[in-house]
Amino acid sequence: MNNAYKPFICLLLVIACDNPVYAERIKDIATIEGVRTNQLVGYGLVVGLANKSGDKTTTFAGQSLRSMLARLGLRLPPGFDPKAKNIAAAAIYAELPPFAKPGQQIDVTVSSLGDAKSLRGGVLLMSPLKGADGQVYAIAQGNLVVGGLSASGQDGSNITINNPNVGRIANGATIERVVNMPFADGNALIFNLHNSDFTTASRMAEAINRVLGPNTAKPIDATSVRVNAPLDSGQKVTFASMIENMMVAPDDAPARIIINSRTGTVVINSKVRVQPAAVSHGSLTVTISENPQVSQPNAFSNGQTVVTPQSQVKIEEEKNRMFLFNPGVSLDEIVRAVNNVGAAPSDLVAILEALKAAGALRAELIVI
Repeated sequence: MNNAYKPFICLLLVIACDNPVYAERIKDIATIEGVRTNQLVGYGLVVGLANKSGDKTTTFAGQSLRSMLARLGLRLPPGFDPKAKNIAAAAIYAELPPFAKPGQQIDVTVSSLGDAKSLRGGVLLMSPLKGADGQVYAIAQGNLVVGGLSASGQDGSNITINNPNVGRIANGATIERVVNMPFADGNALIFNLHNSDFTTASRMAEAINRVLGPNTAKPIDATSVRVNAPLDSGQKVTFASMIENMMVAPDDAPARIIINSRTGTVVINSKVRVQPAAVSHGSLTVTISENPQVSQPNAFSNGQTVVTPQSQVKIEEEKNRMFLFNPGVSLDEIVRAVNNVGAAPSDLVAILEALKAAGALRAELIVI
């Protein structure tokens, strides 16, 4: 091999070794502080509902209709109830993305507030969407797309598919106001990790300093990393883009076992370890069956027919063998040992809780 190529090959090897196998982009594990979505909420009327499927007993739909007609120049007689059954009062929800500008459009979700049977085929009239500060940031209006369906017969039978009282309007709201973002302010950017971890924060700062120079990034705590950035907003965009595409190897999560008590789902991560322990698990089944016997008297004996109870009690006990956990066994060995005794998900939960109580389980046990 030509000696002139040796330095270049060594450099490639250094770059390959420096890029971790399980590395992820910074943009996938962290977000820039202040760059966030904002929730919007509003109230409006959905009109044009078919088959009189709108609100019937609630009063605020009628009140809203009276108020809307008054603003449009039509005044109803005092105390007059329009009793329109093809309208429904609705709550409107949307998320305002960061850096959204006036004139852009966002999707909105509309849900019934009253006793309307369905919003299918309805049209949302112009409704303001407000933020937490009470300011109007968008205006919503448009035809609803409802994935649910409801139908009923005259005999009272009905069928419902999905949820007919919630609909969506694609690009149904137009943004009217800008939310100020702190991105362009100051000479630094703060990246917040999705999952707090001291090791990951330290590795992230090291990865940035390796490319941009020492003391460019500094970890603040287990969540935040402060990065010195240019003052010019245009340069700051390019700078943030460069940092977001850097690769960092996140540290493994702590040993955890997640148990869903409602569904019986058990999730064990790869860091779970078990100290020496012996486990024996079996179940006792008691079955009681009733076989009533009829006692029939002989003819001309003046006796009465009597039903006498007869119970059979049966007890079965599974003969599951005891299994032994060696020091520091891994996830594969735990699952294999539990499967060998035929334990169901509920049995597995009982085994894990017993191991935790015995001090043999080196993991955080979380029941949700």
